Amino acid sequence: MSSADMNKAIVRRLEEELAKGNLDVIDELLAPGFIDRALVPGQGPTREDFKRSSEEFLGLFTYTSYTIEEQIAEGDTVVTKFRASGVRRGELPRLPPRGAPSGEEEALEGIRIHRLSEGKITEEWSTLDVRPGWEDLAEEIHERERVEQELRVARSIQQASLPKELPEPEGWQISPLYRPAREVGGDFYDFHLLPKGLLGLVVGDATGKGVSAALVMSTTCGMLQLAARVLSSSSPGEVLERVNETLLARVPSNTFVTCFYAILDPNSGHLVYANAGHDPPYVRRGGEAQELRARGMPLGLMPGVGYEEKETVLEAGEAAFFYSDGLVEAHDPKGEMFGFPRLRALISDHSEQEPLGDFLLEELYSFVGEDWEQEDDITLLTLRRSALQC
Repeated sequence: MSSADMNKAIVRRLEEELAKGNLDVIDELLAPGFIDRALVPGQGPTREDFKRSSEEFLGLFTYTSYTIEEQIAEGDTVVTKFRASGVRRGELPRLPPRGAPSGEEEALEGIRIHRLSEGKITEEWSTLDVRPGWEDLAEEIHERERVEQELRVARSIQQASLPKELPEPEGWQISPLYRPAREVGGDFYDFHLLPKGLLGLVVGDATGKGVSAALVMSTTCGMLQLAARVLSSSSPGEVLERVNETLLARVPSNTFVTCFYAILDPNSGHLVYANAGHDPPYVRRGGEAQELRARGMPLGLMPGVGYEEKETVLEAGEAAFFYSDGLVEAHDPKGEMFGFPRLRALISDHSEQEPLGDFLLEELYSFVGEDWEQEDDITLLTLRRSALQC
């Protein structure tokens, strides 16, 4: 039996035994620290208070029937819809206004919400005569379950699209860091092993969230791999042009992908790159962080787009840092954004005592604080050329 089914069975037993007048079940199934959240004036929240109010209720209302119509369990919470009939012999604040004269049978409907821990009920909320709200509550819970399932599918697509192994060109260190947000986005990175020992590196971000973003991301990764292989090109701009034209016909309108694509010659350190609307990477050299800028529209927006190519050379000890906007667009508790100036200054000041990606994540967590809820996926990729050995 699953934990959800066990929790439902515990709640069902409590409800049915109390309807029979068995108050001993309270000591058996309620935790010592139980809290009653459905209080009326003068009523206490403890387990003993709950027992006294239940005894008072049963003294004034005798059940003739009690039916649990539906239960929904999620995590440690059980929601129970019930219907009951009985004879009331007096007034209780907990009950709705009397619908029948004293001594005549009347019907009740309600919802109770219980929270459980380690087989004991720790909290209870209840409300009566809520027929219109039950369907809305059930629909809300089912919708949440559907969204959670979609997120699980999106995460599996995203994880399957990321490279399983890192290339290891001699004299270079490649260090990716990927931190997904709960609400899955479209971040990706990849590597292309090209002719003549060249290495393609790509970092990108597909617009949107959930399954749709994951599918666009996965499609783009495949197209980039295919274009790089078919063209056998050392021109990143040419690869982006081909992918842009192909992607236009295969993604929904108003969907696009930002992407930075670079091709490295590990022997010389020569790096040629093109940018499809992505945040520009930085190269750390001489204690400064220099942007790698190149003009180009995001992929999938319009046909016939060209992509400017630029180049640089990474010397011994220098590093290129690629990232997604989940880093710079993170906010602190006051709403201030992490931002590009802060990122650039941190890269400039970074020492080689720890990896750059780890250092930036530590700075980010310090900036946003302990209660931060990550807003977007964060992808960091460092390409560093080893220092010369004396």
